[in-house]
Amino acid sequence: MKAILWASADKLRGSLDAAEYKHFVLGLVFLKYVSEAMSEKRAQLEAELRSGGGIIAELGFEDEAPEELILQTLEERTQYTGAGIFYVPPTARWEVVLERAKGTLGDPSLGKVIDTAMETIEKFNSSLKNTLPKQYNSGRVDETTLAGLVKLLDRLTFQAQVGKDGRRVGARDLMGEVYEYFLAQFALQEGRKGGEYFTPASVVKLLVEMLEPEEGERVLDPACGSGGMFVQAEKFIEKHDGDRFNVSVYGQERNLTTWRLAHMNLAIHGIEADLGEEPADSFHSDQHGGLKADVVLANPPFNISDWGGERLGMDDRWVYGTPPVGNANFAWIQHMVSKLAPGGRAGVVLANGSMSSKSGGEGDIRRAMVEGDLVACMVALPAQLFRSTQIPACLWFLADGKGRHSKWVRGRKGEVLFIDASKMSELEPGSRTVKRLRLEEINRIADTFRAWRGAERAGVYEDVPGFCRSASLSELRDHDFVLIPSRHVGMAEEAIDPDAESVEEKVSRLASALRDNFEESERLAKVVEEQLRRVQ
Repeated sequence: MKAILWASADKLRGSLDAAEYKHFVLGLVFLKYVSEAMSEKRAQLEAELRSGGGIIAELGFEDEAPEELILQTLEERTQYTGAGIFYVPPTARWEVVLERAKGTLGDPSLGKVIDTAMETIEKFNSSLKNTLPKQYNSGRVDETTLAGLVKLLDRLTFQAQVGKDGRRVGARDLMGEVYEYFLAQFALQEGRKGGEYFTPASVVKLLVEMLEPEEGERVLDPACGSGGMFVQAEKFIEKHDGDRFNVSVYGQERNLTTWRLAHMNLAIHGIEADLGEEPADSFHSDQHGGLKADVVLANPPFNISDWGGERLGMDDRWVYGTPPVGNANFAWIQHMVSKLAPGGRAGVVLANGSMSSKSGGEGDIRRAMVEGDLVACMVALPAQLFRSTQIPACLWFLADGKGRHSKWVRGRKGEVLFIDASKMSELEPGSRTVKRLRLEEINRIADTFRAWRGAERAGVYEDVPGFCRSASLSELRDHDFVLIPSRHVGMAEEAIDPDAESVEEKVSRLASALRDNFEESERLAKVVEEQLRRVQ
């Protein structure tokens, strides 16, 4: 159904490029969701009121309450916001937009109706202030196309159902899947630009599986894009029987339109997050100045040179060394480290160059981080995972403390785990160029890390040639603090075939074949010589 809706919506795009069109589509998906979520809650509330329960019973009505009181209660904003649902006033609901799209309302224009609905929803829900798109009346999409898009997305009518695992799946979860799917498809169409707000799902899943966020913790993404890291983190917590609502989520994003996408994405998934008062640059306008987080994770832009480093030469965050003005990689790492609470952990996606570069003092920063026992694990990722760049990438995992009493990494003081996953992955369905990590590969990497860091019921860690190895600080000194996994894990052991021929047998066979070739060569030479004599 998601694929059919996407294909149909894409046909309506017309002259707009994907970067502009995604706001029209995703804004309407959001409007459809908040209206449907409220409608579902309203039906439950009405059934309760008419049966004499809830507030009606509290007011002392033994029989059915007056109709006027029931209708009044059904429109009380707190009945919805108290249950974590956005309140949508009658004039802003999807039904009003749909009626106008069908041509039954007349003036004002459909674009104006939608823009007004967005403004009204923001007015009644302060957490959405300045986050919803209001460009439907701009003339960028004609009324006929816009009406077709509204009628198409009206097919997104989901009923609560029970999944294969026995859990109830509501409109919120299903709509969330559609939103994530559409985000991924727009990122694919936008190519390099799409990478600014979307991290491949398999990479996000691997990060979260290795960091293992827990309920009650504070989670920060200082380059949050459209918020996919937070969605996966809360899914992980819920999967492991934790309370997904008992997590404090903080994010920051400098691009205004991406910041709005994140607000809508998190709202659809029911995630309360502090994304700052406004879109802002994490380096120069930190929206969470005093925050110390238990888990920090991010996929910042690779190798950016215009990050304003010349204005931050003596910054307090540069504990391990001042990052070069021409590359923000180690500025990102140190910014994230500055946000770690005691015993906290971090995971960051960076370009492979960060593991070996020595330009601009990067080698000295990397050495200081390793010497400071901050680096826990390095993972080399396969190529072609990212739509936005062909630059190979890696994962850095950092730990505040790796001693025997550490909560996350126990008994690994002075060691770093290297995992080479560069030969893993498969092509994304329907793509000839973009790859993804398989679920079993993600689990293998995460399980290896769990065993190494001493997690409960994780098994005993062992080095596996060609895949993983735990290296000591003295070994890293010998390698001049180059952290490329392939330098440390060695070569994979070749499987021994019991039916394979011995070396002696192979030499004998090849020698015999070589003698046969020499004889054939001599024969052919005589034939050629004889033919030449005939034509002379």
